[in-house]
Amino acid sequence: MTDTASPTPERRGGTPIGHRAAARLDRLPPSRWHRRLTLVVGIGAFFDLYEIFLGGVLAAVLAGQWHLGHTAKSWVIAAGFLGMFVGANVLSVLADRFGRRRMFLVNLAGYSLFSLLSACAPDLSWLLPLRFLAGLGLGAELVLVDTYLAEFLPRAVRGRYIAWAYTVGFLGVPVAALLGARLVAAHRLLGIEGWRWLLVAGALGAGFLQLMRRQLPESPRWLAVQGRAAEAERIVAGLEERVARESGGSLPSVPETESVPERKVPLGEMFRGCYRRRTVMWWLFQVLQTVGYYGFGTLAPVVLTAKGHTVTESLLYAALSFCGYPVGSALSIPLIDRIERRTLIIASALGIAGCGLAFGFAAAPWAVVTFGFLLTVCSNVFSNAFHVYQTELFPTGLRSSAIGIAYSLSRLTSVVLPFVALSVLSDLGAAAVFTGSAGLMLLLCLDVALLGPRTTGRSLERI
Repeated sequence: MTDTASPTPERRGGTPIGHRAAARLDRLPPSRWHRRLTLVVGIGAFFDLYEIFLGGVLAAVLAGQWHLGHTAKSWVIAAGFLGMFVGANVLSVLADRFGRRRMFLVNLAGYSLFSLLSACAPDLSWLLPLRFLAGLGLGAELVLVDTYLAEFLPRAVRGRYIAWAYTVGFLGVPVAALLGARLVAAHRLLGIEGWRWLLVAGALGAGFLQLMRRQLPESPRWLAVQGRAAEAERIVAGLEERVARESGGSLPSVPETESVPERKVPLGEMFRGCYRRRTVMWWLFQVLQTVGYYGFGTLAPVVLTAKGHTVTESLLYAALSFCGYPVGSALSIPLIDRIERRTLIIASALGIAGCGLAFGFAAAPWAVVTFGFLLTVCSNVFSNAFHVYQTELFPTGLRSSAIGIAYSLSRLTSVVLPFVALSVLSDLGAAAVFTGSAGLMLLLCLDVALLGPRTTGRSLERI
């Protein structure tokens, strides 16, 4: 594939080919190629989510091994999120400038290298900066997953297939907790401390995925916006030929009404016109959702040890609770294209608030696991709905930057969250932590209900 821009877009039937790329992609029937693409991209979400929830596991394990206090435990969790905040801002903006595919390769290479180095850290002074750098590499992963899939997938299955990608990704959450419990119980494997193997596993897995992603094409929608219509045409024509061959028939015609020209959009456009309202709504959303969503996953092992359970028991209970993440993600698949995204986000957020309260007050192991499981089920219906929703709020020329900057706010909130939550946990107990979380989720529901647009079933260009 050449990088040469086409100064004058080629034409087909009097319409610039670059302007037709979106409509041609949207009208394709779903195929094996779309499913393979979803799988390869979804595996990347696996490592991002594995890394996110690994922070809580490491904090619980290292608190005993390295005799960490509340502040040090908070930094173990926060360091990765601080890196993700920087990475989400920088790499998502660069993805609108240099392309989705290129940033996919850059972010995974950085994460793999620094995660492997983190496994060799001799003490906290080495671990924290290396965790920051690993987080920086991974910061834009979910933004790129959302953006890339939304720009390739036909609109009729956009929500469902992105939900499938996250179902694959969220298998990383119980895997992190189960591996953590197993390796902590074993103490050492081949003479190396168990927690270090958790970091090695993430690094090697991401390195392998790097090789798989080298085969991905660039987004034709992004190429069209950059004026590189000839490249967009080659990719779309090749995909059309492949889908026609797989389906064994002719493809649906391209609706003329869907031929909406896309263009380069300056970053400041997100603060003008209808996009200003969407930007304000989504910034508030990302700050609030962090407390209800990531708060449970990152803090659960620490909360359970505070309730009096051993580290091994806490990781086991957390792992059983975390099984709700892939279950909830799978449950969202038949719902996400049938129920308006905004409605699904609000309903599942209310479920997070209610189950979080029950988990905070639970004492018996069966109640801890049951309400933790139900909370994570609601969490991933919520998560999948909002990841699809955010891809539909902004135009192609602004999409990665706008959702990346907003998403970085969730990472910044995740940096502050452990310090506040662990102090509240120490002074007032788990019930107070989850009561506050429930209140913030109610504010989130109001934010989306009052300011969020309807998007389900509409083309990205028409929204």
